[in-house]
Amino acid sequence: MSISLIARDIKESATLMINEKAAILREKGEPIIHLGGGEPKSKAPISAILAATSVINSGEVRYTPADGTPDLKQAIIRYTEDYYKIKVAPENVIASSGAKQAIMVALQAILNPQEEVIFPAPYWVSYSEMVKMCNGIPVPVLPEDGSFQPRIEDIERRYTSYTKAVIINSPNNPTGAVYSRQFIKDIVEFCQEKGIYLIMDDIYHRLVFDDSEWVNVYDYAKEMTETSKVIVINGVSKQYAMTGFRIGWAVVNRKLQEVMRILQGHQTSGPSVVMQKAAVGALNGVQSQVESLRVTLQNSRNVMMERLNAFKGIRATKPQGAFYVFVDFSYYEKDSRKLANFLLDKVRVATVPGVDFGLEGYLRLSTCGSIKDITEGTERIKWALDPDSPNELYIGQRKLVRDWL
Repeated sequence: MSISLIARDIKESATLMINEKAAILREKGEPIIHLGGGEPKSKAPISAILAATSVINSGEVRYTPADGTPDLKQAIIRYTEDYYKIKVAPENVIASSGAKQAIMVALQAILNPQEEVIFPAPYWVSYSEMVKMCNGIPVPVLPEDGSFQPRIEDIERRYTSYTKAVIINSPNNPTGAVYSRQFIKDIVEFCQEKGIYLIMDDIYHRLVFDDSEWVNVYDYAKEMTETSKVIVINGVSKQYAMTGFRIGWAVVNRKLQEVMRILQGHQTSGPSVVMQKAAVGALNGVQSQVESLRVTLQNSRNVMMERLNAFKGIRATKPQGAFYVFVDFSYYEKDSRKLANFLLDKVRVATVPGVDFGLEGYLRLSTCGSIKDITEGTERIKWALDPDSPNELYIGQRKLVRDWL
């Protein structure tokens, strides 16, 4: 079979792949603990459910404008004013079928073949593949100091005449790092000086812990002008636990919005009217559920860090936001895919290999699950890896005997 050169070069999403494997094993009755997932377990807001139900009950489930319904755009405009302190127009907003599509359409709108997109590593698994799908060149940049906090010097060294954009994701998936105010200021000034796009993936921006500060890009890119090259991405998936609703958006200059609208119109048309109504319900409804989720995730992070600190030889940096811990397991196994498959096979714990985020030897562990999942999952991992652990472990009624150490 003949397939395109682009398709041959695209890897399957590591996070979706592990979700599928875990689901298949769970359907077979296996006692899976999923520490690889990227979706909160809390329910969607009742305001979102009622709004979606009202549309379904009306029977008027029709096409929508390619860039989103007027009421969703107004909700996004209010949201942008509340959290970004900037007033935008409907012509600056495009609603998409998830933040992932918003990023993809933005890249398709700005990239020419062989142009480069820089992003700090570790990075969300889809950035590199999205850039390649646009015939562009992904340029991941690991901080030279070995931390998860990028520096402007790291970005500057990878800049070339082919650089078209920089993607920043803070709080970061997979590390949970919240980038400093100085770095956000520096990256805004750098992109303005070079005349390149800055894509801010802010999908986790309200899920920040302790005294950490999420930095609003518009503190430094103060105006939404017709020449602005700032692209802000957001959505309802993470903060409202609405991953399956698939509603995200981009805030951009008017000319770019028009191009993105045309592209999206040919791809998928507008997002589902039912899902858009649900998003309106979430955005306009009581916001206490977001704070409740943030507090729950912060507590879950604390429990996981306490458990991980009992391991011998691993390194885990305490996350400042989002719902992941990015853990260096290279003391036990440097091949992260091999290690993830080993843990799924031997103790039925699903994790995501670090190599897919741009850093080998690590695993991404999620704090989205219950405290029971976190404690039992980390206990199983420790038992599988630590030679000082007891030789036997019970998973439910099943007795496991370790015969590989």
